[in-house]
Amino acid sequence: MSARKVEQEIAVPHPRETNVLFGHGDAEAALLNAYRSGRIAHAWLIGGAQGIGKATLAYRMARFVLRHGDPLSPAVQRATSLAIDPSDPVARQVAVGSHGGLLTLERTLNDRGVMRTVITVDETRETISFFGSTATAEGWRVCVVDTVDELNPNAANALLKILEEPPQHSLFLLVSHAPARVLPTIQSRCRKLTLRPLAVTEVIAATAQATGSTPGDPALAEAAQAAEGSVARALTLLGGDALKLQQRTATLLAALPSVDPRELHALGDALGTSDRVALAAFIDSVDRWIAERLEADGNSNANLPRLARLAEVWEKIVRAARDTQDYNLERKPLVFSVFGMLAEATR
Repeated sequence: MSARKVEQEIAVPHPRETNVLFGHGDAEAALLNAYRSGRIAHAWLIGGAQGIGKATLAYRMARFVLRHGDPLSPAVQRATSLAIDPSDPVARQVAVGSHGGLLTLERTLNDRGVMRTVITVDETRETISFFGSTATAEGWRVCVVDTVDELNPNAANALLKILEEPPQHSLFLLVSHAPARVLPTIQSRCRKLTLRPLAVTEVIAATAQATGSTPGDPALAEAAQAAEGSVARALTLLGGDALKLQQRTATLLAALPSVDPRELHALGDALGTSDRVALAAFIDSVDRWIAERLEADGNSNANLPRLARLAEVWEKIVRAARDTQDYNLERKPLVFSVFGMLAEATR
């Protein structure tokens, strides 16, 4: 879950509104150098853990390209970063989603006002008309996909078609929490840019800015230490007893495939009925646990069947968690379902 989707008392801005990038200087330099060479790849797959700034970097690049349409101009050649003045008309238009040269593909609300669980094919087909329309004065069209992991199969195929024959002066910035799981045909048409988890000091700085706290706040420091380089995770852990709940979940995960129904009942009660921060902390713990298992066992062919089961379970858990959050369903059935599937997959 990205930082902006963690509903707390903290009002976290959308990445398109975020003008400051913490960390990722090497990745920013790679994008800038590629652009001012005049031969930038038309599609980039920006991968890394959740909540570390991938979408923020994507929008930062989009603003820069839309502001400086000529990569060989003196302004671009002298630039030391992708930053542009927040008061610039391009920055203001991108922030409110009104720039004619930018298209964003992300999950949206359905007709009932409920957040969809995937990016649909109809939304993805907007890219065809978008890139077929008259170019902006600078000649650039930029599409940010946040995230490519959330494209349903038909949507992924629709995106692939336009990636296969990209129009002139088009730039695709695909954000992914799990780039290795993106369709190989999409991967092959992108330049890969992997972002590392942030340092603790960077998490503290970013979280302090998002919350209006001082960097010396002990609670903020504790959350940053436990966040493993993710600002989104630090923001989640700042909410109520989320850190304790995450530790409790980790203890139960460590005992798998053994499951204690009494402990699951207690965990379900701790999640409450409408606490989205607690739910985010629970799902984040499960997500990290599965990712660690997949990475640890990924180099052994003997573990392939178990890895396949875990990957399948991961997808089911993600869908179940989204349904629980979007429809505000009871948490306890989700807890039992998650641990039941994980116990079966790890036996």
